[in-house]
Amino acid sequence: MVLDLTPEQRAFKESIEQFARESIAPRAQRIDEAGEFPIDVVRDAARLGLLGMTIPTAWGGAGRDYIAYALAIEAIARASATVAASLVVTNSLVAELIAYAGSDPQKERWLRTLAAGDAPGAFALSEPNAGTDAANQLTTAVRTGNGYRIRGRKVWVANAEAAQLAIVFATTTPGPTRRSRGLEAPASSGARVRGVTAFLVPMDAAGITRTARDESLGVRGLGCMDLEFDVSVGEDQVLGPVDHGFRLALWALDGGRVGIAAQALGIGEAALDAAIDHAKAREQFGQPIANYQAIQWMLADSATELGAARLLTWKAADARQRQDRATLEASMAKLAASEAAHRAADRAMQVLASAGYRRGSVVERLFRDVRATEIYQGTSEAQRMIIAEAVLADSRI
Repeated sequence: MVLDLTPEQRAFKESIEQFARESIAPRAQRIDEAGEFPIDVVRDAARLGLLGMTIPTAWGGAGRDYIAYALAIEAIARASATVAASLVVTNSLVAELIAYAGSDPQKERWLRTLAAGDAPGAFALSEPNAGTDAANQLTTAVRTGNGYRIRGRKVWVANAEAAQLAIVFATTTPGPTRRSRGLEAPASSGARVRGVTAFLVPMDAAGITRTARDESLGVRGLGCMDLEFDVSVGEDQVLGPVDHGFRLALWALDGGRVGIAAQALGIGEAALDAAIDHAKAREQFGQPIANYQAIQWMLADSATELGAARLLTWKAADARQRQDRATLEASMAKLAASEAAHRAADRAMQVLASAGYRRGSVVERLFRDVRATEIYQGTSEAQRMIIAEAVLADSRI
């Protein structure tokens, strides 16, 4: 067993780390303070192939493997959690889903546009009463003579402020045939959800109203908005089979959770770096606080937990590359990485003490940003449900 990067992956990682240091890190604090979507940074990232990382080159993407994708998201997140989250949405939830389920005309229409960074993509699944229980869709798509009329409301749609395209999920066959234990039901559970369809909806279509969300605690500037739909779409805008859109949402979220695990690792590593630098520089009682065992143990715990989570994230990325579904692996990675990163940020706050607790410090921003990784794309509790169900179904796991 060889647990190491290929020379190509290592070179790619180093190039993205340089880009993150030089082009993103100097902007991170301003992005957070202003809460404005960093479209210029996203376009710079597109020039490096970061908005279609795993998309085949035939459709305008970079054609990279999923390990490379995870490496890039981690590197970007060390500089800005906001930019990293935006890239995860466009890559995993939008571009990959179109490449997976779209027709050739749909791929030709959208994949090159997304990869070029002309505008990010948005994933409109969550509703006021459909968060973890995302099968509880109230948005409807009623058949018309030449397509569908979509009506409903989506909430917390990341990238929506600047998006050119949204994948919108709506009920096309309401009734008791739609059954699920919720968004988090793993593929192995046998739970089947029918009656939800995915649609490709241009954001300049007539009948879409965007409403800005209240300010969030962290990952500010992600362009989250609520969307009201009363829009007509053609049959050529249906993504994948009619009534099978929820299965596509679950497939996309497998990749999204690998991306969020990588994002959490980047935030956690940035917190650990800040704690190490401060511990070496800060002197108390005549010596650097890094000499004290209490500080050393906090640093050691953070480094160990993040290292273990990284291996789970790489395993999930490899599974995503090789398997149609990587639900269990992705849930384990997201759970481990988000909670390890949360603890790393908490310890960094403790190490820096008042220097970290002040408004505007890097650690204060990381402390706020990391909390979101335990919530979006499935809470930690939901990930534990997925993992437990798999363990109970197969005790050999």
